Amino acid sequence: MCGGATGLTVQVPVIAGGTIAVAVPCGFASDNGEFPNDQDLHNVWNNSHSDGSFGITAPIFLDNITEDGWVLGTLPIPSDRIVTSFTSKSELALNRSVDGKSVTFMGYHGGVGCGGNQISPTAPNLIDVSASNTPGVCDPTNPVFSSLQNSPNTPTAYYRAVAEVDADGHLSITDGNAYSGDNGRAAIKGSNGIYYMAGNGNSGNIPKKQLTLTVPGVELINAVGAELLVPGLTPPLPPNIGMIGRLEFLPGDKPGKDTNFRGITIFNDTVYVSKGSGGNGINSVFQEGTPGTLPTGTAAELATVPLTILPGFPNTEASTGTNYPFGMFFANANTLYVCDEGDGTFVSPPVNGNVADAPSQATAGLQKWVVQNGVWTMIYVLQNGLNIGVQYGVDHYPASINPATGGCRNIAGRVNHDGTATIWAVTSTVSGNGDNGADPNKLVKVTDVISATTPPTGGGLGTFRTVRSARAGEVFRGVALAPKSDDEDSDRHF
Repeated sequence: MCGGATGLTVQVPVIAGGTIAVAVPCGFASDNGEFPNDQDLHNVWNNSHSDGSFGITAPIFLDNITEDGWVLGTLPIPSDRIVTSFTSKSELALNRSVDGKSVTFMGYHGGVGCGGNQISPTAPNLIDVSASNTPGVCDPTNPVFSSLQNSPNTPTAYYRAVAEVDADGHLSITDGNAYSGDNGRAAIKGSNGIYYMAGNGNSGNIPKKQLTLTVPGVELINAVGAELLVPGLTPPLPPNIGMIGRLEFLPGDKPGKDTNFRGITIFNDTVYVSKGSGGNGINSVFQEGTPGTLPTGTAAELATVPLTILPGFPNTEASTGTNYPFGMFFANANTLYVCDEGDGTFVSPPVNGNVADAPSQATAGLQKWVVQNGVWTMIYVLQNGLNIGVQYGVDHYPASINPATGGCRNIAGRVNHDGTATIWAVTSTVSGNGDNGADPNKLVKVTDVISATTPPTGGGLGTFRTVRSARAGEVFRGVALAPKSDDEDSDRHF
């Protein structure tokens, strides 16, 4: 939140000297702090409508399960070291490292607050951390000033940190200053031992035309999208934050928002990212740099790395209203599975028993893309068993906001010996909740014939099966093959 009910005006330093005045609107609470329950109509997530920065930190748990959902154990991640934002549906992807020995995810770790001198706390139940500044990139127009309810005038700031967990449960955390004002979504460790990341930032109030002219504006637009972070090093500061490539498709776009990336994967030493959100740029699947080469180098060198849309994938600005790619899995060099989360539209009252709109009914789910004559072509979408738009009940959750599956987000895949691929996916939801990122969702599983050009039928192929269902107060964010020791072959999943 920022000071006063009507907002404030701040002075932003200009590169050429002097300052410009920028108005900063304020959010406000429109409901109390109760979690949705079946006793009353209060819903803390309704606050997201009146405060675009609203969020609440939550602890992270890694469940070690079999491929069919049987729990083998749970690893609680210490909440004084790293936390997530409960409703931030785009974050907390899990990715297994290229060498298979660890998994990575991103979260929030407190640093020295902008303009302050004390370390911001890392803990559950803090307000608006997911929209905070990072300690090294301070945007004075970002209305998130403090997450401390008992000390609203204390500056706070949070690193977008990468957490890595090995097969023995050992946790290491590397702080980063990218994604100030928004969130890091995913990280994956390459064969070179470097973290590659996807995320979003620059959600403050500096006008588009002023971003390239102001000191914090330049820092913000050079710390978003595709990023590189070296494990264990001191968090890099501007101008040395490792942003990979630059995009700006349309003159009216806000710099830095074309790279509002969500999913990330590495295949054959090539990094791929997906953009499936926001009104800027193009929602599609992008390749970072040259095939077979992991981007490295100085910040200046990384800035020159091209980000290219895979041929055949959407390549016009109209895609921001029709395509929502998220997680990706390469079964081979010519077969790519992409999860589409749908547009999040909740139809009320329901149409023919469905609460998702027609576009989501057509393309949301697990898309299968294959290379034909050098061009990627979507040949079908696996949806059977997802029950897109069909509401389901959750114990101790209000029936009035029962969620429905809207599509899928983060995924993990495995190529089987019989020519099939099995994909596990975390579902997206649509509902009447104030922020459907807080809906209890599902972990699902489907098996497809890799060589098939039409959806498989029979034998349990091509149909999603629910592996686990989240409970009230719980959400699933990521799924990955479990890390393994040098002599271990793992069929378990987090």
